[in-house]
Amino acid sequence: MSAPERARLTPAPRRTRPIDGPLPILVSALLWGTTGTAASFAPAGAPAAGIGAAALVLGGSLLFLTDRAAWALPRVCGMVERWLLVVGAVAVVGYPVTFYPAVTRTGVAVATVIALGSAPVFTGLLGWLARQGRPSGRWAGATALAVLGCGVLVLGPQLTGGGSTVDLLGALLAALSGLSYAVYSLIAGRLIAAGHPSGGVMGAMFGGAAVLVLSVLLAGPTGWLLSVRGAGVVLHLGVVTTFLAYRLFGHGLRHTPAQIATTLTLAEPAVAAVLGVAALGERLPTVSWCGLAVLAGGLGVLTLPARR
Repeated sequence: MSAPERARLTPAPRRTRPIDGPLPILVSALLWGTTGTAASFAPAGAPAAGIGAAALVLGGSLLFLTDRAAWALPRVCGMVERWLLVVGAVAVVGYPVTFYPAVTRTGVAVATVIALGSAPVFTGLLGWLARQGRPSGRWAGATALAVLGCGVLVLGPQLTGGGSTVDLLGALLAALSGLSYAVYSLIAGRLIAAGHPSGGVMGAMFGGAAVLVLSVLLAGPTGWLLSVRGAGVVLHLGVVTTFLAYRLFGHGLRHTPAQIATTLTLAEPAVAAVLGVAALGERLPTVSWCGLAVLAGGLGVLTLPARR
């Protein structure tokens, strides 16, 4: 058989459509972007770490209880994969446990930039070390653009008004939260690539995290949960930004490498900034809007199909 005949008979490689991978991840980032606005409606006296812990307990429990694959996953996994699930659950807990104290010490803007900006870098490096693929030049360029745009967007008010000194411990905690996010994203991506259902993987990891973080919730005041506003905030954060968002994120990871997925979630601060302007009456300087444009350009590079 000649080479042209073989070429006609060989099926073309299936290309991932944006609706299969990037789009669900971007929608999950959109949902995560409502976190800050929703949390601002919590009643006075509600601890930041308690809000995050309550949302994780509710959302993680829903992810576990609504997917039968999550119940069976620890039994069908091998020993190595079971340990990966444990490490992933600990990493899920690590994000709110480190991020919210970072916000308290160094402010929302700086903590957000360090956490979300470092996550794609950690993901790329850890994925490379774990032999999950060397990051491409396209990913590196798009990530650099997105991180730069994210920084200018969020720090724009400080850049134009003479920012204050950054707390080093707060910056370290924010970087640890970015590392936590990178770790559980990579683990989820690896388990999903091994053939396990995305809903089962996310449900098992977040269900385990819900159990682990329960002690953090009970260690602080819980009376605010009984108020209408407190319950409403936790319902939104638990159902929308945890349960729905991570279902979509897990589906996107089935078709998108974790390195690209964590870069795409840099859309979150863009959504948060726009919501702050629209819902809370906040104002952004021109430099922040320029940062938003740069961020959108970086995400567009990853979202649009590459030319062949």
